[in-house]
Amino acid sequence: MAEPQETPVEPQVETPDTPDLDPAAALDAAVAAFEVERAEMRDRLMRSLADLENIRKRAEKDRREAAIYGGQKLARDMLSVYDNLNRALSLMDDGLREQAKGLAEGLDLTLRDLSNIFSRHGIERVAPEVGESFDPHFHEAMFEAPVPGTKAGQIIQVISEGFRLHEHLLRPAQVGVSSTPG
Repeated sequence: MAEPQETPVEPQVETPDTPDLDPAAALDAAVAAFEVERAEMRDRLMRSLADLENIRKRAEKDRREAAIYGGQKLARDMLSVYDNLNRALSLMDDGLREQAKGLAEGLDLTLRDLSNIFSRHGIERVAPEVGESFDPHFHEAMFEAPVPGTKAGQIIQVISEGFRLHEHLLRPAQVGVSSTPG
């Protein structure tokens, strides 16, 4: 028995429901639809690539900032240790320094070591001088008083030093500011 021969089937192209179009016009319509779809897909691909690039850049920036500013909270907490060591040394007069020479040297060395650690990690002192102009970006006014011979806005007393970590202010310097003299 001979098997019936199968006739090759032509691929069917989906065309819009337009029975009165000839096959060439239907093919042109299908090509146009595919080109629109391709343009949309290309646009989506380009947007996705741009999003990925932005995410990569953001992650790199976050990584750099974490490396630089990651210890900011610890650094801010260590400022009170610096203040206490500085305060203890400033309260020691010459007589007390002679009596407790070892303690004074130990406090001085500890303060110097802490200052070196701060500088190695980018922590800088903000130490204004009396007579400088008040800068709200680096100073915090604790009081205002009229002082003859000064201009309004001049620092008249430094209460405590401030600190900054690279570009970020950890703590502003606390100062007294001159108001307009009466």
